[in-house]
Amino acid sequence: MRAVLNGIVIANSDQTIVVEGNHYFPLEDVDLSYLSASDTHTLCPWKGVARYYHAHIEGETITNAAWYYPEPKKKADYIKYHIAFWPKYVME
Repeated sequence: MRAVLNGIVIANSDQTIVVEGNHYFPLEDVDLSYLSASDTHTLCPWKGVARYYHAHIEGETITNAAWYYPEPKKKADYIKYHIAFWPKYVME
């Protein structure tokens, strides 16, 4: 799977984990140089608190393009050290 934003591949992995229809990429398969921390946080009842990243591609900022769970709840511990992108950015 690949995460492609504005024509740039910023994540590429054959080891994604699919949760609720979203592909979570292992951290080591994501080019973090395109991402910066967002102040946005959301709460999932079973995964915990999600934090978001903005993506910066060729002078354009894509707000809250990706998210991760830095301290997931026990049921979701397997997605720790993974980053998800909105489905519109993910393709085979």
